Amino acid sequence: MQVNKVALKDTQSFSQFFIDYLSNKQELAPFYGLRPEIDAFGEQIDRKSFSNLNRKVLCEVLEDQYEGYEVAPTLAGNLTDLALPNTYTVTTGHQLNIFTGPLYFIYKIATVVNACRELKVKYPDSNFVPVYWMASEDHDFDEISYFHLFGKKYQWECPGQGGVGRLSTESLTGLLEELPEKVALFEQAYRDHGNLADAVRCYVNDLFGEDGLVVLDADDDRLKKLFSPMIKDDLLHHSANTLVEQTNDELAQLGYKTQIFPREINFFYLDDGVRERIVKEDGQYLVNNTELSFSETEILALLDSNPEKFSPNVVMRPLYQEVILPNLAYVGGPAEVIYWLQLGKVFEKHEVTFPILLPRNFALYINGASQKKLAKFGWSDEQLFQSIDELQAQYVTTHGSDEVTLNGEYRDLEAVFEQLIEKAEVIDGSLKGFISAEHTKAVKSIDNIGKRLKKSEERKHETELNQIASVKEKLFPRGGLQERHDNFLNFYINNPNFVKELLVALDPFDLQMHVLKEG
Repeated sequence: MQVNKVALKDTQSFSQFFIDYLSNKQELAPFYGLRPEIDAFGEQIDRKSFSNLNRKVLCEVLEDQYEGYEVAPTLAGNLTDLALPNTYTVTTGHQLNIFTGPLYFIYKIATVVNACRELKVKYPDSNFVPVYWMASEDHDFDEISYFHLFGKKYQWECPGQGGVGRLSTESLTGLLEELPEKVALFEQAYRDHGNLADAVRCYVNDLFGEDGLVVLDADDDRLKKLFSPMIKDDLLHHSANTLVEQTNDELAQLGYKTQIFPREINFFYLDDGVRERIVKEDGQYLVNNTELSFSETEILALLDSNPEKFSPNVVMRPLYQEVILPNLAYVGGPAEVIYWLQLGKVFEKHEVTFPILLPRNFALYINGASQKKLAKFGWSDEQLFQSIDELQAQYVTTHGSDEVTLNGEYRDLEAVFEQLIEKAEVIDGSLKGFISAEHTKAVKSIDNIGKRLKKSEERKHETELNQIASVKEKLFPRGGLQERHDNFLNFYINNPNFVKELLVALDPFDLQMHVLKEG
């Protein structure tokens, strides 16, 4: 696989906020910890504090969660190493999209796997374990319920509600029958496991277990128990709400638009089929859209007896992650990096080490068929990210007749009207306004002639211009980045080594767009 690189700012696909973070803009430095560079991890190791109790509980939970799954030797070694005080994690999180969802899910995991490999070489006295945090408690079903394969959208219709990790996989078997061919990876996952969380662990383990990836489902009462002090603070004192609002104001003053907004209480009530916000009204704690109501004494008693019923929202989930993992860095996409920048004060309040924010790998994959189509145009990798209109205009300019360009005619016209104005100044100065108006009309006439000449020229190259639009749509579906739309099965079905080749091609600490060419 050939690899070329394009600066992210040159792709015109990322917010200025994110680009400023990448470029180390000093105004943003107070909102995060260390830079996403491999040399910074030595200091991050020194900063990270993780208790023996939390480590012990984490290992017990993972042992239970992997019961009945095939565990590759590298993964088994990582699960054992997590009990050691010199073992740290690099974590990414993602929703439980069916059939992995868009390509960038694969790129996220490739980033944490490769980062841990490079960290082990750089810091041989420590162990580094890649972790995928399953967003099993999330309840936004619409976002996970579809994927795109070979130009078709596959949609999951499921009657369940609540945390998506607990949804039954029974109704997913219909989608398996719709696929253009059977994929053993998903046949086993969805037919042999009763809920979505277990199914996702199965296929992610099949894809990355040999690379040592640990899959964690934090929907567990033992892990929530470790987080109880922070849950209690949010219920009683609403610290996160105050602190994130302060940070949002500071970022707004710098001209940045924030991603997330806190609430007075940043937890949901979680139960089978239910994930609803907890709100406080007149001293009572209510669960939205239910009849559930608790006094302060009752909700604290519930927290003590059933901490698993408290599910963090986007404001508190990152803190939960860092409390229960010996984590050094979080790998996320542009939007995730931005919302983590809003949370620094919350981490300071609870004296939890803020992780290094390492952007995930970004990539454009070009298979052999698309490469053949591109060859005739001779575009640079940077040009690939230009719009269809820009590329078509460039083609017509390069391959069209010289007559289409009317720059000489505009200059000649300008010269003629300058002479007329000079004569008018001698004969009758009041005619200058009239001559200027006629000049404007003449320019418009030439504009119209130019447009007609251009359209005629475009008709001569209609085949090539259609080919430009076609190959651009293939690589940039609906005008967006391929990684945000296409499913990895678009390439994996024809190349079962696709994921392994990605792991070789992607550089976790090179924060550029990777242009990957098959062969």
